Amino acid sequence: MSKIALVTGATSGIGRATAVALAKQGYRIIATGRRLERLEELQQELLGITTVLPLLFDVRNKEAVQFAIASLPVEWQQIDVLLNNAGNAHGLAPIQDGSLEDWDAMLDINVKGLLYVSHAVIPFMKEQGRGHIINIGSIAGKEVYANGNVYCASKFAVDALSKAMRIDLLQTGIKVSEVNPGLVETEFSEVRFKGDKERAAGVYQGYQPLQAEDIADLIAFIVSRPAHVNLAEVLILPAAQAAATVVHKTL
Repeated sequence: MSKIALVTGATSGIGRATAVALAKQGYRIIATGRRLERLEELQQELLGITTVLPLLFDVRNKEAVQFAIASLPVEWQQIDVLLNNAGNAHGLAPIQDGSLEDWDAMLDINVKGLLYVSHAVIPFMKEQGRGHIINIGSIAGKEVYANGNVYCASKFAVDALSKAMRIDLLQTGIKVSEVNPGLVETEFSEVRFKGDKERAAGVYQGYQPLQAEDIADLIAFIVSRPAHVNLAEVLILPAAQAAATVVHKTL
């Protein structure tokens, strides 16, 4: 039977692109997210390539995560790959002007959501003695930049959790990898800037940013390595980016 990948945040961006890439590698996909119509669109797109099981929940809702994962049919419980992709940036302001609601959203989704989903899936992987967890971090989890405060903190937490999970799960047969992208052109900036499409578009002008498919290709490569190989951490940047805020633009 084909392998199974559970992808959080599969409704857009890196999550959706990775679901497609893994489907083409023969994985069955458990696609999770908050927008049912987008999950169903993905299911239809991959019809004839693989089987997609849409799973509707918000990673911030601990009870919903536990219920959804626990209710998986037996034939969907042997999860080989967990992609903890769901995450968001909300706002870009100095710490003294930050929104408490934005802070809660980032910590709840980027950190607690990752923990809730991992906690629910790991028992399945432990039982079968194998699995691969891939956490989507960020260059913002390696470098702090002005006005990025809580978003950076949330991604530093992802980095710490990835390292800790790798140690804690070492004897279980479960591998843990972390992918840290730089500038990727997705809905990310539009969410950060509260729907301001013009401001969001400006982030990606004057150079060629990464695309979601670039990250998906990397993830597909990581999970295709032999059982004895683990690409533990990867920092992936567009060629025009050298550091979090160092980008060569030709405007």
